[in-house]
Amino acid sequence: MSTSSRKLFGTDGIRGTANKPPMDAGTALRLGQAAGKFFNRGSHRHRVVIGKDTRISGYMLEPAMTAGFVGAGMDVMLVGPLPTPAIAMLTRSLRCDLGVMISASHNPFEDNGIKLFGPDGLKLSDAQEAEIEALMEAPNFAASLAAPKKLGRASRLDDAPGRYIEAAKAAFPKGRSLEGLRIGIDCAHGAAYKVAPTVLWELGAEVVSTGVSPDGFNINHDCGATAPGRLAELVRERRADLGIALDGDADRVVLCDERGRIIDGDQILAAIAGAWNREGRLTGGGVVATVMSNLGLERHLSGLGLALHRTKVGDRYVGEKMREAGCNLGGEQSGHVILSDFATTGDGLVAALQVLALLVEERRPASEVCRRFAPLPQLLENIRFTGSSPLADAEVTCAIDAAGTRLGTRGRVLVRASGTEPLIRVMAEAEDEAEMRATVADLSALIRARAAAGAVKKATAAE
Repeated sequence: MSTSSRKLFGTDGIRGTANKPPMDAGTALRLGQAAGKFFNRGSHRHRVVIGKDTRISGYMLEPAMTAGFVGAGMDVMLVGPLPTPAIAMLTRSLRCDLGVMISASHNPFEDNGIKLFGPDGLKLSDAQEAEIEALMEAPNFAASLAAPKKLGRASRLDDAPGRYIEAAKAAFPKGRSLEGLRIGIDCAHGAAYKVAPTVLWELGAEVVSTGVSPDGFNINHDCGATAPGRLAELVRERRADLGIALDGDADRVVLCDERGRIIDGDQILAAIAGAWNREGRLTGGGVVATVMSNLGLERHLSGLGLALHRTKVGDRYVGEKMREAGCNLGGEQSGHVILSDFATTGDGLVAALQVLALLVEERRPASEVCRRFAPLPQLLENIRFTGSSPLADAEVTCAIDAAGTRLGTRGRVLVRASGTEPLIRVMAEAEDEAEMRATVADLSALIRARAAAGAVKKATAAE
């Protein structure tokens, strides 16, 4: 089965509206059975760890997946709400065959998703996901499930939060403390609402928390990494030294300095890369980022003698390129930061701790420590479509190529389809802001027109 034939899995697992295919109990059950069968190899007792964020739909998907894994002969360990990087860590440390995180990350509560980790704590490859989908679709699949005597068991792992707390603290330099620092943190009413403030407090900080009262519906609602305005206001009001905004599953982070100004993933990468390079800790001679990262970051790293390796969007692809290039630092502008010395996937809290270590070491404010380059003006516009993708239109592709040629070395154009939604993302950056805005406006108008024409064609065909 080719990777292009995947129907369920997108760029970051499976995602959709809760209680509707593919995020319904039936699909979750089938996925548990298929993934359990795929990883049920060898004579040892097989087991899987399942975590989730705080969405109400987790109560539906968790037991459905548990039933699927038990039916495939796997023992299930349930850990409740914990960050995605905690599940990746536990999968390895508990010697599990598989790890599962039930979360739609930064999406609103109506959505949910499922991410799978292999025994190495890494997200599954496209090929592995395709094989699991093939098992789910096999007509005689049920006959290959476990016999009654070989069914698995389910149990709760009560010390899982403590294990992650200690692992996160170990990523902070030994012998240093956060004592004397006031830190604001917004946990987005998500998976890190307990563990993240605890880590900061145990390292010595005065912690000012928000987004730590989940009710099943308020995850990511006007808070967290995708809406850091509340955190910025909190930082200014309480005169905090740094603000940390996590998303719903805490695998991404956005910071704000003591003035309440936002610090994105590109600036975080630049700050950590510079420090690690000076200390001789940076491997691979550079940093991995996606096609979305600002050209200013690339120029800044070049000035340090470091390379910027770009990948397509998705922290899984960043991780794959890091391993290929031998780099121990990579991430996305959106705040996924992978520090492979400490974690196998993006970890918002651990990334924030690296920045806090710089504040402690340099004894300078975050506004100075985290402003390593001036980003080029950048604009992103999202265009929703129905029917076929407007990117298949020859006039659209020609217009994109022409826009890139006009900008030349003064900027970039990137137009791509979202991996999780029916959206076309139009991005341009340029030294001249007016030129950048005109480029986005022209391309967006053309793509919007082609999307509208495609919607009419689809409606006509359906009549």
